[in-house]
Amino acid sequence: MSLKEESTTSREISTTEISPSRWSRFKDSFKRAEEPELASKCSIIDLEANATKEGDLHRDLQNRHVQMIALGGSIGTGLLIGSGASLSKGGPASLIIAWGLVGTMVFCVIHALGELCVAFPVNGAFSTYATRFIDPSWGFAVGWNYAIMWLFVMPLELVAAAMCITYWNDDINPASWVAIFYVFIYGINLFGVKGYGEAEYYLTILKIIAIVGFIILGVVLVCGGGPTHEFIGGKNWHVEKGAFANGFKGVATTFVTASYSMAGSEMVGLASAETRNPRETLPKAIRQVFWRLILFYFLSLTMISLLVPYNSPDLLGAGTSSTSPFVIAIKNGGIHALPSIFNACILISILSVGNSAVFGCSRTVQSLGLQGLAPQILAYVDRKGRPLGGLALSALFGLLCFLAAYKDQGTVFDWLLSVAGLATIFSWFNIALCHFRFRQAMHAQGRSLEELTFTSITGIFGSIYAMGFLLVVLGIQFWTALFPIGSKNADAEHFFQNYLGAVVILVFYVGHKLYARTWKICKSLNEIDLDTGRRQVDLDLVRAELEEKRLLNKQKPLYKRIWNYWF
Repeated sequence: MSLKEESTTSREISTTEISPSRWSRFKDSFKRAEEPELASKCSIIDLEANATKEGDLHRDLQNRHVQMIALGGSIGTGLLIGSGASLSKGGPASLIIAWGLVGTMVFCVIHALGELCVAFPVNGAFSTYATRFIDPSWGFAVGWNYAIMWLFVMPLELVAAAMCITYWNDDINPASWVAIFYVFIYGINLFGVKGYGEAEYYLTILKIIAIVGFIILGVVLVCGGGPTHEFIGGKNWHVEKGAFANGFKGVATTFVTASYSMAGSEMVGLASAETRNPRETLPKAIRQVFWRLILFYFLSLTMISLLVPYNSPDLLGAGTSSTSPFVIAIKNGGIHALPSIFNACILISILSVGNSAVFGCSRTVQSLGLQGLAPQILAYVDRKGRPLGGLALSALFGLLCFLAAYKDQGTVFDWLLSVAGLATIFSWFNIALCHFRFRQAMHAQGRSLEELTFTSITGIFGSIYAMGFLLVVLGIQFWTALFPIGSKNADAEHFFQNYLGAVVILVFYVGHKLYARTWKICKSLNEIDLDTGRRQVDLDLVRAELEEKRLLNKQKPLYKRIWNYWF
């Protein structure tokens, strides 16, 4: 054999040895990425530093992904199905009041979260902020509270998806459908954060088209332009008891459903750790919350309140997708084919929220594991940036979805919805509290807000308003949970069904205090670390870039400036 042939042969052998097969690459992708330092190996100072590192999650989310996640990534069961129960209990005015007030609070909370995430785009977002700005025990309680919420939301959404299918066919066992949806959602998340982002991008586009189409159709039907040519106007606000079905208590009962329907608005904060350029992407995404509140909630629910009477029998527990007030509104308008089409859109929306639930749970659990607030195995991230420990835990709890085969699946839906709704309230309170403490620490340490490239439009007073509002909601929910509508006596079962989340977070907080034997309620303001995890190194350069963009934008026509700000 010649020297040239030997060289070629050796090169081919070397290439064969170096280039593994597709199966080998696939198998190796599940191996652990570079192992982070965990709590058992370091001091509390090192622990907090680890909690603010990028970790091994990949920054594969693009601007378009984040925009869609912010705009409509969590629109699902709470709005499209749960709002029917709220209409039934509270009347049409309750939808506008409850969702409107909760919307103002969410606007303040998400802007506060945006300020924190642009400054500290870290794993776990607000659960990590709780440890940094308040106390490790509070971080433990809030983090697990949020993770448990998504652990329950996942099977909840699959149960709701099975309920949607029964609109067309109730002969097939619901367990068959939830099995298909279960595999579909976890299959998406095994593609990593890019798979989640791509799925949310296209699913949200479909949701936007459906909701905008419904609002236009709603205006036509209210004005008498439907097949029946009946002018509806505000007549459904004057049925029997009028706009308020059960007075103040009826309105009060809708707050938890309204909170749950907006859960996931904070998902953009979790996505910040996997976003390529948070400083540019997140501010615009945060502003999308305004359009979500106006378009998806306020306008669509205004149409529902006008088109569907609160005493409609379809709202009172048929246990199928006919309980969606959106489908009922279309059916009442005399349109035959469209209800099925919109029911399909509801199904897509539900699967989208299930997808978000897996993402939210896995990232929160991974962050808790990284902070030493959960078993180390849950911090496991493979070479593709997938938090396999968190995904496995979510998949295990997701098996609860097979309760859809239970004959009283409506009861299962109510229990899971109540637990998840209250957990959302605590998560939002934590975000506002963290922002309040962050601003206080900045002031105490003599730091200027000019260091921040994005600040909340509502400022520290928006966070104070949000905390006060949420405390009032918790108090009202305590009253309505203990003394439900139609009962003058305390109802223990109803109370625990609707207030169990408060008990859970209290147990987590006290339990961690006893375990860690740290009795300090919160850190001193001068003790709070305001530097670790900060992305902006050269503040002068950042300010120069922002000023240059501001001057360029100022030269554009007014309509373009408005468009660029809000979209």
